[in-house]
Amino acid sequence: MEKLTHLIDRAEGLIRQLENLLPANAPDVDWQASAWRWVKQSNQGRLQVITHPHHIALADIHFVDAQKAQIVRNTQQFLQGFTANNVLLTGARGTGKSSLIKALLNAYAAEGLRLIEVEKHDLVHLPEIVELIRNRPEKFIIFCDDLTFEANDESYKALKVVLDGSVASTSDNVLVYATSNRKNLMPEFMADNLATKHDVKFNGDAEIRPSDTIEEKTALAERFGLWLSFYAFDQDEYLAICENWLKTYGLAFDEAAHQAALEFSHTRGARSGRVAYQFARDYAGAKQLAMSALRQ
Repeated sequence: MEKLTHLIDRAEGLIRQLENLLPANAPDVDWQASAWRWVKQSNQGRLQVITHPHHIALADIHFVDAQKAQIVRNTQQFLQGFTANNVLLTGARGTGKSSLIKALLNAYAAEGLRLIEVEKHDLVHLPEIVELIRNRPEKFIIFCDDLTFEANDESYKALKVVLDGSVASTSDNVLVYATSNRKNLMPEFMADNLATKHDVKFNGDAEIRPSDTIEEKTALAERFGLWLSFYAFDQDEYLAICENWLKTYGLAFDEAAHQAALEFSHTRGARSGRVAYQFARDYAGAKQLAMSALRQ
């Protein structure tokens, strides 16, 4: 009897261990939210609500008027059920690529626009995500930020399937908006441009048609129907953005602020919308600290 009890205890222990390895049932999606991020939990993916989305206004994004007009038009077409394109935003860092997509959610959430943020390493789950939202009445933007792939990274194939569709048709309520600092999304090497003529000595590892490698690396970016390019700001544009952000903190852009903004950009070695925003936060915070010290 004691031996049987021991065996039962061991069996129950093994069952508990197996239960811990099995994926837990994913909680129901809160469809009342406007933004989610795809997360992995217990080896299972799910949509996690972003409770406090970044509320940035389209009017606060400056000196990218042409790019803004195109992505707003594309998004309005999408929301109204007309044909629209997946969008790739490429170019200089800190020029408003990601902010522009976040501002779209802020502007059009009331019209049914929704945002799902997906990290690069989770792109393999894109077909699962699309299937999850296929029959929803809302319009979803799948947001992939700072998207680049390494030479040996094959996760881009899942993105290609969503952009082009496989045997199953693509969903009419989903678009992909991606940002990248690299226009072709994948690295290109000098070796890719070698002519098809090789050494006389046979090399079993040599590619017979190296031009196919180049086409494969550019094919992913070409699957985005709309390309928007962003460029570094000049000094006047940078200062104008600094002035705009300081106004939101209730401060005037006087000579002292002007000089401080220039010095801040020199320490960062760059002029961009992101640097201007960081300057405004630093400058406004320092002013508030100084005023607080005077009151004490």
